[in-house]
Parts: sequence; C-alpha cells; structure tokens
Amino acid sequence: MKIGIYGLKAGEEQKASFEAFFEELRSRNIRITIETGFLEILKELISFDHSELETFSSYENLQKDIDLFFTFGGDGTILSAATIIQDKKIPVVGINTGRLGFLATINIDILLESLENILSGNYKISERSLIEVHSDEEDIEFPFALNEISVTRRETTSMITVEAFMNGEFLNAFWADGLIVSTPTGSTGYSLSCGGPIVHPDNHTFIITPIAPHNLNVRPLTIPDDSIIELSIDSRVDEYFLSLDSRNKPLSTKVKLKLKKAGFFLHIVEPKDKTYLMTLRDKMFWGSDKRN
Repeated sequence: MKIGIYGLKAGEEQKASFEAFFEELRSRNIRITIETGFLEILKELISFDHSELETFSSYENLQKDIDLFFTFGGDGTILSAATIIQDKKIPVVGINTGRLGFLATINIDILLESLENILSGNYKISERSLIEVHSDEEDIEFPFALNEISVTRRETTSMITVEAFMNGEFLNAFWADGLIVSTPTGSTGYSLSCGGPIVHPDNHTFIITPIAPHNLNVRPLTIPDDSIIELSIDSRVDEYFLSLDSRNKPLSTKVKLKLKKAGFFLHIVEPKDKTYLMTLRDKMFWGSDKRN
C-alpha cells in the first residue's frame, strides 16, 4: 500500500500524534509520498527517517499509484488538496487537527484507533461534486471549486449587478455585493453565512445565494447541477473578484463566466460509524438545548 500525506501546518500539540502515525506506517511497511512543503514542516517538528520518501508538489508530479491521500488540518486543507488531486480519484482521508470539520471528520487524537479500519478498507466513500468555471476572455488556472464560486465587488462600496442566465434563459439581475454559486458540500460554508440553505451532499444541486442583496425579495435558489449558469457583471469600477474556494482572481467586467458541474468528483473517506447527519448535529450544536 502507498499513501500520500499533505498539510499546510503542524504544531507542537500534534507532535506525539505525528510520531506515532509515522511509526505505525513504518511498522506496516507502508510506502509514503509527502508534499514537499509539508515535509519541511514535519522535519522541523519530529525526527523520522525521510531519506527514502517520495515527494510531490503539484498535480503533474503526484503519483497515480497512491491508495489513500491523508490531509492534516481542516476543511480548508482538503480544499487546497483538491487542487493537487483534481481528477485522479484518490480517496482523501481528512485528519482534523483543530475543530470538527464537515470534510475532515477524523480527529488526530483518535487517528491510530481509526487507522486499522482505514488501511483495511473498512470505510465508505462520499463522492463530492465540483463546479467548473470557463471564460472565453480569460484563462483561469485550475478552474474548479469544491465549495463554491463567487463573484464580488472590488475596490468600491457600491453594489454590483450580476446578470444570471440558466440554460440560456434569463434568471435575474442580482443587485448585491456579489453572488455565490455553491455545491451541496459548500452549502455549509460561505453560502450558509449569507442565508443559504443546508443541502445534503447526496443532492444533485447548485445553490445560488446573493450576498447582501438590495432587494429583500431576492432569496437563495437551488437548481439542478446539470444546469449551465452564465454570469455577466456590471460595476462602477471596471473589475470584480472571482473566488474559487477562496482563491481570488481580479477580472475585468468585460469577462463573462460560464459555470457547470465538473466532469469528476473528489472522493472523501468517511468512517462507517460516522454519518453526515451526525457531523451536522455536532457542528451546528443541534440538540444542545436541554429542552430538546
């Protein structure tokens, strides 16, 4: 078996967990490939034999023979990892080193307890859809988002107008600070904070959520994810922000966008004894009121 390891940071509070994790992998003769930046972080934190480790730094040099891809961090780390994994269909094991996440649901404190089930294949896979964005006027690097794609105003206090079309038919002109188009996975992120609904990840939908709309009768909308969404933006300044899972890119208002469902999924490993609804209740503190 071969596993990939990825993270953005690691601290003293996780030192013992990382040492035990690498020792367990060594005892099982599991091959390891690790992202170059994270390797440098771990070399400063723990002592382990890294002389024969394989490394990767991008989609292009990520090996195809990886059986599992471990991410250490939170949901943001998985969003970052998605830019490297892309369409390679490598199952992602999200190890949470902080607060409970919707994607990274295995706490690092119980990693060794969970490892036997994970390495023996005793888990389930949740296929998470992504959104793809295309423009005839602009080349967009890694034009995919696992959570959401948003367009927002830039360098102005004035609202922007986002004209939206669905499958060629005019939907609405959103006069607002911006517009979010999210996947079910992203429904518990930026969209939720702007009043959007929580959508179970098994649904095949996009959620269109305006950001602080001027007209209060403009509400979030769910549509089938086989829809094609076209956006054009008008603003008092000649630029706006395009955000793909928090990766920001300024664009000219002359740039029009076309959004559709990506042709691949990100595969998230979930323990068999953990469900999305359990995570939702824990994360949202549902039932914490003693009267319930």
